[in-house]
Amino acid sequence: MVLYIIGLGLGSEKDITVKGLEAVKKSDKIYLEAYTSILGVNKAALEEYYGHEILEADRDTVEQEADAILEAAQTSVVSFLVVGDPFGATTHTDLVLRARQKGVKVEVIHNASIMNAIGAAGLQLYNYGQTVSIPFWTDSWKPDSFYDKIAQNKAIGLHTLCLLDIKVKEQSVENLCRGRKIYEPPRFMTVNQCIEQLAESEEERKGGICTPDTMCVGVARIGQADQVIVSGTLSELADVDFGAPLHSFIICGNMHELELDYIQHYRVKLS
Repeated sequence: MVLYIIGLGLGSEKDITVKGLEAVKKSDKIYLEAYTSILGVNKAALEEYYGHEILEADRDTVEQEADAILEAAQTSVVSFLVVGDPFGATTHTDLVLRARQKGVKVEVIHNASIMNAIGAAGLQLYNYGQTVSIPFWTDSWKPDSFYDKIAQNKAIGLHTLCLLDIKVKEQSVENLCRGRKIYEPPRFMTVNQCIEQLAESEEERKGGICTPDTMCVGVARIGQADQVIVSGTLSELADVDFGAPLHSFIICGNMHELELDYIQHYRVKLS
């Protein structure tokens, strides 16, 4: 009996590896983690291609009801599907640790994730520093610890990959307090919203890290047929329409001449 944790890649149902597909096809129960990222196709497309029913696992299922998944894996073959790579989110590390504590055999099957596919933007992967998450701000909550990490990367000439917030099956504060299972519509941060928050952080911090002239690259739907990559200054990218989610953002550090040549191909076209 085994728990497979399987990376699906970034694009469609066909991006699963051969090894991953073989594991899925012999599974008794299949879960799809559905809150740290999204695939370019819906669950129905996966079910049709894999030939199995798939159970959608939201944050509550994974973080609060993990025991049910692990109990099933003690007596049957269970697959837990993850968009990107299995270790792209700390939640999945926690699931592996819990499985090991219960004596459940775990097999991890890797795949592409934004952490390596971002190489499509033309900046060399070993020239990246710390990856940061940019959370949605509210009127009363504006965390900006990401600014310090960007500054640390900049100080040694490294690029920064910014992973932009997604909100799936989230409750409003009022509904949460009242215990009402009413969920807000899904939200996915855009490059434009990211730039707004970076600019506001710069105005507050005044560290010269995210100025209007800072060279950046915005990307959308990396790994899919309609992926978008656009390079330009922070101010130039502010109004670019990157289309549907998921979006990510790169703040450039020092660039090698090959990197400069490569991102020039994606330079924003200003009217």
